[in-house]
Amino acid sequence: MDFLTTLLLLVVLLAMVAVAFLWWKLKSAGSAKQVEIHSSIEKLKAIGELSVFKAVTKEIVTQFDHDWGDFGKKWLGWLYSSKKMAMIFEFEIDFRYDLRKSDFEVVNQTNGTYVIKMPPCFHEVHIRSISFYDEQGSKLMPWLLPDTLNGLFGKGFGETEKNQMVAMARAHAEGQALRLISGLTSEVEESAKATLTSVAKAFGAQSIRFEFAKPTGQVDVQMDKAVA
Repeated sequence: MDFLTTLLLLVVLLAMVAVAFLWWKLKSAGSAKQVEIHSSIEKLKAIGELSVFKAVTKEIVTQFDHDWGDFGKKWLGWLYSSKKMAMIFEFEIDFRYDLRKSDFEVVNQTNGTYVIKMPPCFHEVHIRSISFYDEQGSKLMPWLLPDTLNGLFGKGFGETEKNQMVAMARAHAEGQALRLISGLTSEVEESAKATLTSVAKAFGAQSIRFEFAKPTGQVDVQMDKAVA
């Protein structure tokens, strides 16, 4: 009887040890998996600059505003006041996130949720073209052609004035871009979420939450070589 009791106790003890060992292994495997997933998601930084949204738009300017200043009054006022011309801008806005920045973070929550903290979105504005629309002749005139410039403004319009117009066009496009950007923030963030969620889940993440930094309100305006 004592032998059977001892044997039974030994079997129970071995079973308890086996269960404890199995629980420890499963816990260790789960922890290792979480670390592995977190390490994999951190590799999102290798993407570098993530382009998530592009907007291409044309704007017709039929009157000069404060962006053009005295230059606009001198050279453009008579064109617009007499309704002879309209200036047409075509520009592209590229919305990007730089995932190499220090404020891009991947945080592993205790409940298994991963929080991705996004850096501020930056915006590149490319002015593709500037042209004048002749309302009387119903035709477009590329603004950089010397004959076009002289025909519009006279011989007093030279290289200096042309450079001034480029600078004013850049300022005007920047103002218009900022207005467009403020209205597209939600669409841009949704695009970033969709892209990074699909990548993170491919690495094994189950639940992802995003935190977006406030926009800086700054844009980088570039002129295509054909325009500048």
